[in-house]
Amino acid sequence: MSVRSTDDWLAFISAQHPVAIDLTLERARAVWQRLRAPGENPGSLGVPVITVGGTNGKGSTCAMLAAILDRAGYRVGCYTSPHLLRYNERVRIARHDIDDADLCRAFARVEAARGTTGLTYFEFGTLAAFVAMLDARIDVAVLEVGMGGRLDAVNLIDADVAVVTSIGLDHMEYLGDSREKIGFEKAGIYRAGRAAICADPDAPLPLVEHAQAIGARLLRAGIDYAFGDVDGSQWNYRRFAPLASTRAAQQTTVGAAGASRTVSRARYGLPFPALRGAYQLGNAAAAITALDELGAQLPVSAEAIRTGLLTAEIAGRFQVLPGRPTVVLDVAHNPHAAAVLAASLARLTGGGRTLAVFSMLADKDIEGVVRAVKAHVDEWFIAPVDAARAAGPAQLRDALTRAAALDPTTACASIAQALAAARERAGENDRIVVFGSFYTVAEVLAALAS
Repeated sequence: MSVRSTDDWLAFISAQHPVAIDLTLERARAVWQRLRAPGENPGSLGVPVITVGGTNGKGSTCAMLAAILDRAGYRVGCYTSPHLLRYNERVRIARHDIDDADLCRAFARVEAARGTTGLTYFEFGTLAAFVAMLDARIDVAVLEVGMGGRLDAVNLIDADVAVVTSIGLDHMEYLGDSREKIGFEKAGIYRAGRAAICADPDAPLPLVEHAQAIGARLLRAGIDYAFGDVDGSQWNYRRFAPLASTRAAQQTTVGAAGASRTVSRARYGLPFPALRGAYQLGNAAAAITALDELGAQLPVSAEAIRTGLLTAEIAGRFQVLPGRPTVVLDVAHNPHAAAVLAASLARLTGGGRTLAVFSMLADKDIEGVVRAVKAHVDEWFIAPVDAARAAGPAQLRDALTRAAALDPTTACASIAQALAAARERAGENDRIVVFGSFYTVAEVLAALAS
């Protein structure tokens, strides 16, 4: 076989399965077992594993976990998706994107093992990430679920601690049309006898019931741990002692948690995460809970937590770029994430108008996203992203109309042109918010770098 570049490999793996999304573990499990030596546990990477699933907040939680563990002196392998500019962003070793040679070597190992088994793009890449982590001799793995959880290729690995950050309505054609159905799919990353964290304070009942049915140790935000803003610059974290019975755990409410539970551990005066947005406290609290659960295997100091929170970074999560006018990048692409974006926009100070550079994929809830954000946008600049599933200008404009979003709206031929038009229209005290999909943010980042 001739030597392939990273781009060659990506083109090759894109063509190995007839559809982009085909949720099952059978194909990937068969190839993964061939990649492991006889007698090796295929559900293990040989190191502690934290798996993070959820509708929104997965990437931010992974970034904080990786930063804290790195500061504590551990060699961290982190797998996330999708990427913004380069595929290498998906696999990070010791907080650095994997280099091309190591990535191509991992792709080649997967190709040699798969035989005639067809793998989707995500499955192929996930197996390559596992191979790369094994080769890199990491101390701990942080794995982000791609979609759902139960049938996601990441779920081949048994997590020592599994985190579900949030449950919202997204990917409904694959995961179900209700929070209950989606919550059950996401609970599939939980394992018997191991910590199962749910950072969503309104956990769907099927998620709770599944965790209890398999004997996972369910830890719920507002019930088993809590957090709170102190003065706008610091926050506190509390962990509650376990309840005596499962029935009591089922009946405990979020509102009663602080009054009815004994605090078993507390962390005071924590710095706000470098990742912006008040919602990041929930992600940070889930990360701390996960690390506490692994404390016997991977002790982490208070200093590592503080420094990790202050240095964690991830592009496109309410990322505020320097300069005037202010440019805010956010990959919000479903109503739940858009509501979070709206809350963060509401907290911005300095006056001025908000101009939106906006585009989404055609199969997403465009109207629902617009409704969540429209009160904070004064002018819209729309364009199709460069993707096969892109919504066209007519579909975007129609969604704005149905959502009763305020005019004016300017349609452009590309995201780069939409950004240029918004920057030309914006005053020095205005802000430009770029959102709607990973593609939208990626194209703006590329335009700004050119």
